[in-house]
Amino acid sequence: MIITSPVFENDGMIPKKYTCDGEGINPEFQIQNIPGEAKSLALIMYDPDAPMAGGFTHWVVWNIDPKTMIIKEESIPSGSSQGENSAGTIAYIAPCPHQGMHHYFFYLYALNDVINLPSGALVVNVKEEIEKYLITKAELMGRYQRE
Repeated sequence: MIITSPVFENDGMIPKKYTCDGEGINPEFQIQNIPGEAKSLALIMYDPDAPMAGGFTHWVVWNIDPKTMIIKEESIPSGSSQGENSAGTIAYIAPCPHQGMHHYFFYLYALNDVINLPSGALVVNVKEEIEKYLITKAELMGRYQRE
């Protein structure tokens, strides 16, 4: 399974448009080679460089249809659910590092079942469900540093 973005390369710079210095919207993602046995996908955006203990979770989305090949910018896939991010909101939180270069990991998970959690669930609970149903995972990493 592969996750890419047409707006930044793996280990490349995330364009300002998708950060707090721009429009603050999620970038587009393209997904390939989803396992045939996948019943759902989950996506977690995580910044390990954040100063808080345990890093910062920017975005949590699950129950993405496994036929999804594109997640468009400024959208979540139809029928999917979003969880609570580290800011306590149910939304995409754009990169906005206070200082230095930060690395933003977009982890995509293929699951052999759907996750039975309500919208707004905590990332810790979503991760527990991911571990139960995980088939495979892919990642894309982008970097951002404020001027």
